[in-house]
Amino acid sequence: MPSITHAFVLGAGLGKRLRPLTEYVPKPLVPIFQKRLITFPLDHLRSVGVESFVINTHRLPEQFENAFAAGEYAGMPVKLAHEPDLLETGGGIKNAERWLRPDEPFIVYSGDILTDIDLQPLIDEHFAKSNDVTLALREAGLATDIAFRDDRVIDITCKYGHKGSYDFAGISIWNPAIFERIPAKKKVSFIPVLVDWIGEGGRIGGVVLNGGKWFNIGSRAGYMEVHGTIAEEPWKPDHVTDRDWPVRVAPDAEVHPTAQVRGVCSVGAGAAIGAGAILDDTIVWPGAQIASGSDLRNCIVRANQKAEGILRDIDI
Repeated sequence: MPSITHAFVLGAGLGKRLRPLTEYVPKPLVPIFQKRLITFPLDHLRSVGVESFVINTHRLPEQFENAFAAGEYAGMPVKLAHEPDLLETGGGIKNAERWLRPDEPFIVYSGDILTDIDLQPLIDEHFAKSNDVTLALREAGLATDIAFRDDRVIDITCKYGHKGSYDFAGISIWNPAIFERIPAKKKVSFIPVLVDWIGEGGRIGGVVLNGGKWFNIGSRAGYMEVHGTIAEEPWKPDHVTDRDWPVRVAPDAEVHPTAQVRGVCSVGAGAAIGAGAILDDTIVWPGAQIASGSDLRNCIVRANQKAEGILRDIDI
């Protein structure tokens, strides 16, 4: 069974649609039942044989440095490729070149998705068809930019007149030849690079992976939705090996005996829920405090903030 041992995980996005939460924490580091979002991609990649990670950073890089202070994740080395000026996806790949092997394919995985799709068919297809690039595709209903025929991506954004039917699922495999196609230290998406490569006869393949669950945690609604799915179905991807996850209430959180924590709720490490407080479908990040007698429904309280009173559908 073919395998790939190196991966580049995209962590440098601005998280604009998840503001104001991402003004204080990079989107890939937001907690989901006490587990950072980016660790789900890392677990997924480990499950198919990846042994080394490069993660790009831009805003608040010190938080990534703290999260990976030991330079590893689950015993696997992690390199942080900081981008003082955001380079986008293509420029980010080029910037990570020094840490990726020059003679082996590598996986690129968006650090803001949570999915349990099977990655092995994507890897198998890349090697079986001797592709230059292989994209994971879905009929997700979010976009239809990619035209895919006979195992080949033949167009993106209708550049060559072929209407698309598929969405990019945020996971792809690249041969090292890509490094020659991207200028150093330039802000560029990999989409125009791929479009040009298609026009020059590049072998750009794809695999439609509609099975399983796939969440793009790009908005508040998406963030709340994934908590609901995890809690209510319940759902836990097979590649997540944290024995006790999901953790609804962190072990060191203080929840007063008279407080009520109802529905889809998460209470982070060091948080404190006061006497008589009511939480309905509310996410409380580490260190946050909910005042006694407060009543919160469908709220998110970010780390180390205090919430009090009757609050509905807002972020603190």
